[in-house]
Amino acid sequence: MPGTGRTVFIAGAGIAGLTLALALAKLGVDVVVLERNSDVSGFGAGLQISPNARRVLDRLGLADAIGEASFEPTGIDIYPFGRERPLVTLALGPVARARYGLPYAVMHRADLADVLHAACKRFANIDIVFGVADFTVSSHAGGVSVAADLAGRSGEGFAFVGADGVHSQTRRQALGGPPARYSGRLAWRTLLPLDAVGDLVALDRTSLLLGPGYHLVAYPLPHRGLLNLALFAPNPVIDPGAESQPRRPDLPRSARSSPRISALIDLAGDGWTAWPLYAVETHHWHRGNVGLIGDAAHAMLPFQAQGAAMAIEDAAVLAPVLGHAQHAHTAFARYAQARQTRVLRVARLSQTNGTIFHMRWPLTIARDAVMRWGGPESHFHRLDWLYGYDATDDLAAGTRDA
Repeated sequence: MPGTGRTVFIAGAGIAGLTLALALAKLGVDVVVLERNSDVSGFGAGLQISPNARRVLDRLGLADAIGEASFEPTGIDIYPFGRERPLVTLALGPVARARYGLPYAVMHRADLADVLHAACKRFANIDIVFGVADFTVSSHAGGVSVAADLAGRSGEGFAFVGADGVHSQTRRQALGGPPARYSGRLAWRTLLPLDAVGDLVALDRTSLLLGPGYHLVAYPLPHRGLLNLALFAPNPVIDPGAESQPRRPDLPRSARSSPRISALIDLAGDGWTAWPLYAVETHHWHRGNVGLIGDAAHAMLPFQAQGAAMAIEDAAVLAPVLGHAQHAHTAFARYAQARQTRVLRVARLSQTNGTIFHMRWPLTIARDAVMRWGGPESHFHRLDWLYGYDATDDLAAGTRDA
C-alpha cells in the first residue's frame, strides 16, 4: 500500500503499542515506536485471548502464529473454597468456537509479544527504537514534535500515542492526567512444570479456585510445558522500595484448609513474583494530537481477564481513524467517544467479579447456588456483549465524518 505521508509515534512496544503499530502500518502509515527497554519485554506470565481480541489479531494476519503459540481450554472448572470437585465447568473450546466463530485461548504474554514483534519487523514502515529512557512531546497545529534519542529519525509527526502502560509517562506528563491508583491487591504469579502438577487441576481446562478474600487461576501452556498460576490476594500497603520483597503469598490460615490451593502454593515454593494491581481512571484520553490506548488510558483489575483484549480492541478502532482523519485531534476525540463506554463497562464487570470471587460465608451459599443453577453455558448469556464484539462496529462510528 502506498504511504500516507504521515508519521505516528507510539510510546511503548507492549501488546497495545505493537498491535497499533501493525494496524497502522497496514494502512501505509509510517510508525516510530519508542521503547524504554532494550528489547520487546515478555515480562509477566499468562494472558487470555478471548474471541473479541482474537477477531482483531486474525484480521491482522496473525491467526496461524497465534494458533501455534496458544492453547484452547475446553472449559473453566470452578472450585468454591474447600470443594474437592468442581461446582460447575463452564464451557469453552468447541462451544465457544461455535458461538463466536473464534476460539477462546490462553497463551504466555511473551509469546504474544513475540508474534506481534515478528509481524512488525516485516514492515519497512515500522521503526522500533529501543532504549529510549525518556522523551518529551508537544502538540501543535501541524502535528507533534518529539524530543528523544530517535536514532537519527525526525521528531516531527502527525500524532503521538501513549501505549506506555499503567504508569504512563504520556498520561501523566503530556496530558497532565492522574497517577495510577493502587487497588490494595497483589497478583502473585508463577509457572510450574506440567509434569509436576499431577491431578491437582485438569490440564485441558482452566481452573478457578475461590477462597475467602482471595482466588487462584490456573491454566496450562502446553507448548511451553508449563502451568500458569495467578493468585490474587489483598495487600493494603505496598512498599516497592523495600530492600527485600516477599517470595511467596502470605494468605490467611484458611488457605491451608483447602488442600488443592495449599498444594499448588507449596509446589511453587519461593518461585512467586508479586505484581501490585493498579487501576487508571480518567476520561481524558487525549489532548490535541496526543492520545492514549490500553492500560495507559484505562488499566483495570484483571478479574475478567480483559486487559490485553481491551488494548487490542483500542488499536483496531484507533488505527483506521488515525490513518484516514484529516486531523489527529479529531481522530482521538472520535476514538475516545467510540471506546469509553465499553471500556468502563468492562472495568466495572472486572471489579464486580473480584467482589464475587472473594465472598465469605454465608454469602458464598447464594453465590454458589447461582453458579450451579446457571449451568455450563450461563457465562455466554451474560457475556455475549463482550465476546461477540466486533471492533468494526465502533470503527464505523469512529471514522464517520472523521
